Amino acid sequence: MSRIGKKPVSIPKGVTITVDGAVVTVKGPKGTLTQEIDRDIIIEITGEELIVKRPTEQIRHRAMHGLYRSLISNLVKGVTDGYKKDLELVGVGFKATNAGNILDLALGYSHNIIFEVPKELKVTTTTEKGQNPKIFLEGSDKQLIGQVAAKIRGLRKPEPYKGKGVRYSDEVVRRKAGKAAGK
Repeated sequence: MSRIGKKPVSIPKGVTITVDGAVVTVKGPKGTLTQEIDRDIIIEITGEELIVKRPTEQIRHRAMHGLYRSLISNLVKGVTDGYKKDLELVGVGFKATNAGNILDLALGYSHNIIFEVPKELKVTTTTEKGQNPKIFLEGSDKQLIGQVAAKIRGLRKPEPYKGKGVRYSDEVVRRKAGKAAGK
């Protein structure tokens, strides 16, 4: 049996979970999230725990068992604590400013890049003297926050020779040596 699928999801105080057919809805202090699940997967709510079960030992059911348990656990964590991603702009002249959910990025191209962040997320930018500009994304949907952070990073991926580009704050960029000097 799936190790992840067997673990019960604890439901904190202030969070309500409703199952309507194949849709799981989680409401909490940070909002409401929904997740569509496979019709075969069984969800049981007992007191302060949610248990995900599978009907048979088919490969398809075994594969979905741990997946849906993790997705529901991410929903519960999202509506209680929320998720946060930090990005860092490394490079001379790289800048980031925001007005609401519109992100204005100067990444060394001939023009600034205007990036619209979805309204479900909150974006803030900081620029401190002597530090690289930083972008902070906050929200309750783990998948959406990861997708938006990956798109922003994809605008200028970190390159291996000088390390310039947009990177996650905890990302380590492996550096290459570059050309060997002449004689």
